[in-house]
Amino acid sequence: MKEKVLSNKKNGMLVLLLTIILYVVAASGVLVWAISPPLYLLCVAYLCLGWLVAPGLKVLGPQEALVLTLFGKYIGTLKGAGFYFVNPFCSAVNPAAHTVLGQSSDVKGKTANKESGRRVSLKIMTLNNSRQKINDCLGNPVEIGIAVTWRVVDTCKAVFDVDNYKEFLSLQCDSALRNIVRLYPYDVAPGIDTTGDGQPDEGSLRGSSDVVAARIRDEIQSQVQVAGLEILEARITHLAYASEIAAAMLQRQQATAIIDARNMIVEGAVGTVEMALARLSEGGLVELDEERKAAMVSNLLVVLCGNHDAQPVVNTGSLY
Repeated sequence: MKEKVLSNKKNGMLVLLLTIILYVVAASGVLVWAISPPLYLLCVAYLCLGWLVAPGLKVLGPQEALVLTLFGKYIGTLKGAGFYFVNPFCSAVNPAAHTVLGQSSDVKGKTANKESGRRVSLKIMTLNNSRQKINDCLGNPVEIGIAVTWRVVDTCKAVFDVDNYKEFLSLQCDSALRNIVRLYPYDVAPGIDTTGDGQPDEGSLRGSSDVVAARIRDEIQSQVQVAGLEILEARITHLAYASEIAAAMLQRQQATAIIDARNMIVEGAVGTVEMALARLSEGGLVELDEERKAAMVSNLLVVLCGNHDAQPVVNTGSLY
């Protein structure tokens, strides 16, 4: 089923003015033409049935649409701001009119009127689904949440091809998020292929958030194309280890940071000792045998690698 836009129906104001004029004429005719039964009956009939034109008057604001059916058959879609007149027996259809999700377009409570609730919004909307607990590629449980920016581009598909396009989008977002997250580790891990090319890479949820978000967006778009929706952007709004392993992972990160810091300290200390011995040898200030060099190296490493400030001991005696 293809969308059919009714672009030649912006004559609501003309129909409204004509209806008002005919009501005035009919009301006057009831008084003036009382002696003429045919005209009198015609005026009375119009006064009783003329209101049937009113349901055919439709007012739309910017970025709004009405999907119309006539006795169950799709006849077209009204798009764009304007005052329209259509067949009074047409009815607007929007199965997601009262669906409330965590997104910018939904307001809890009843709509202002029945007609406004059946309008399909063409504006850009943001869906913020609840956080999910998903296992990454290493089996670690991760809590993650995303915000998806989307809009309706085909009102016919959105209304008729799926039961409820808002709920459909929400479910597809959850499914796509789970499919993509399980391909990545939380942090960079050796030997993990996240791109599917057979080569290990450094992709991770924490370090490659833009790449992960782009893959989630493409995955959602491929699933909601059938519903006439366009996914503009997907962004990760929350990312953390699950509470049951968060403390253990924090200790692991702290241990890794401590080891890295120690390695850097040792490398710097060894370089400093080498430089000190080389400067002493070049200047000829002190002649040290191998035993004294080893003692000096030991003392310097203790001073440079220690966690606390060194407490010097001054030797006032002979070196030998």
